[in-house]
Amino acid sequence: MKKQKLELTWIGKDVRPKPEPRILLEDPARSHHAGHRVTDNDIFDNRLIFGDNLLALKALEAEFAGKVKCVFIDPPYNTGSAFTHYDDGLEHSIWLSLMRDRLEIIKRLLSEDGSLWITIDDNEAHYLKVLCDEIFGRANFVASVIWRKNYAPKSSAKHFSVDHDYVLIYAKDEERWKPNPMPRKEGQDDIYKNADNDSRGRWRPDNLSARNPYSLGLYSITTPGGRVIDGPPKGRYWAISKEKLEALDADGRIWWGKDGNNVPSLKRFLTEVKQGRVPQTLWDYDEVGHTQDAKKEIVTLFGDDVFGTPKPEKLMKRIIEVATNPNDIILDSFAGSGTTGAVAHKMGRRWIMVELGEHCHTHIIPRMQKVIDGEDQGGITEAVGWQGGGGFRYYSLAPSLLQKDAYGNWVVNKEYNAEMLAQALCKLEGFSYSPSDAHYWQHGTSTENDFIFVTTQTLNAEQLQALSDEVGQERSLLVCCSAFRGDADRFPNLTLKKIPRMVLQKCEWGHDDYSLNVENLPMAAPSPSSTGSGQASTSSGRTAEGARARAVNEAQGGLFDEEEK
Repeated sequence: MKKQKLELTWIGKDVRPKPEPRILLEDPARSHHAGHRVTDNDIFDNRLIFGDNLLALKALEAEFAGKVKCVFIDPPYNTGSAFTHYDDGLEHSIWLSLMRDRLEIIKRLLSEDGSLWITIDDNEAHYLKVLCDEIFGRANFVASVIWRKNYAPKSSAKHFSVDHDYVLIYAKDEERWKPNPMPRKEGQDDIYKNADNDSRGRWRPDNLSARNPYSLGLYSITTPGGRVIDGPPKGRYWAISKEKLEALDADGRIWWGKDGNNVPSLKRFLTEVKQGRVPQTLWDYDEVGHTQDAKKEIVTLFGDDVFGTPKPEKLMKRIIEVATNPNDIILDSFAGSGTTGAVAHKMGRRWIMVELGEHCHTHIIPRMQKVIDGEDQGGITEAVGWQGGGGFRYYSLAPSLLQKDAYGNWVVNKEYNAEMLAQALCKLEGFSYSPSDAHYWQHGTSTENDFIFVTTQTLNAEQLQALSDEVGQERSLLVCCSAFRGDADRFPNLTLKKIPRMVLQKCEWGHDDYSLNVENLPMAAPSPSSTGSGQASTSSGRTAEGARARAVNEAQGGLFDEEEK
């Protein structure tokens, strides 16, 4: 009988947004780097992105697909306080849509040996588990960790005092993901002694008998002191054969006691023991911190407590230890107070954080500045020996590429300069933005012989012929222009497309907010003729001016000269 695939259903599941793959605009004034290198391993290319996290994830996809080793998210728990004046059914559906849309992109960002970690509580944990099964595949579910976050019961609880949250863990490919062992506990090695001064170091005795039947495990033993042991204890068997015992004894790996007459034990040397513990699924607050620890860390840093559910740095340290290695990329698209970036930075990982709230500027940036400058003495700083160093770049999302003019027609956003337009069309058409200093028509590449050229000029037949001749028959060029004259099929090495018509149907234009607002989730399918909604954002940014920007501008006929001044 064919097995049916089980899927979660909810109101509005079939409504899928088409987020625009925006370009990112760096703001050097908000970026921060240490004044000097502290170690040779300092990392400077971390990213802090301000903006809607669905749009930010889409913006990262082209560059980082398959490159992120670990994604950690602490999404809104949907406890009933995320919305006002709406019933739970509607709220639940919106929450599921929000998570589904983001998880699908997150899966594409993860490396084949990467993993996803989500903190969540009972309100949505089990629905989220089914949703993740659908997106990642049930076979790629790794574990559900229980984090005991409270150290004292809440006497005000109506029924039960909830003391834990969950951490759901999924692998991109369960066969390829290998967790790192957790550090051995303090005192775990104390049982290893060296009673006989063995040159191989400390060891502990291990029982050589077992309850499992073993055909070669019934024999008598004569100890070095002359005592005869008729066999293993009643109901047990020697775990090794007599020949194996003699070989181990010859190698000095059997302990007979100080007088040489004890029941033999196997000497297990500390140097041969696995230097770590298999990760377990119960994490107590004495190991990974509790919510009060997290709040104290925030108050120490900022002098206020503006985050209701911050995560302690020790919790993030545990996740990063198990999921990543130094220099791996970790992504947090619900950055909150910036704990993920702070801990990842101190532990020598590359990080990307996304946050839409204003605390991106009031809390995350100051926090990361303190970490980089070596002024953050709290959290895991002492445990990992952090002394500062490295840096990050701050980015905001560019406004929507297209906006409607006074007549309701879609046109290129006036906030876009020449370089921004070239970057945007490269991203939309699947090219890597890499303008050439040698050829004005090479704004990006998809292969070593396939290029893209972006211009707002109207190209005539003579200009296209000249362009075709320069490109040559061994290469191909996508030409994005306002208009062209002549036969588009005349030049086999050129593909001609008109701006903005070429991208009108690719995504939703002018949609700047995909957050947890009810009005931002359409509950009915949009009309087939619709290509977007809303007005373009008025937020703006400028990438650094320089020779490359001017070269792009010149290639586009100086259309943006006035903007560049």
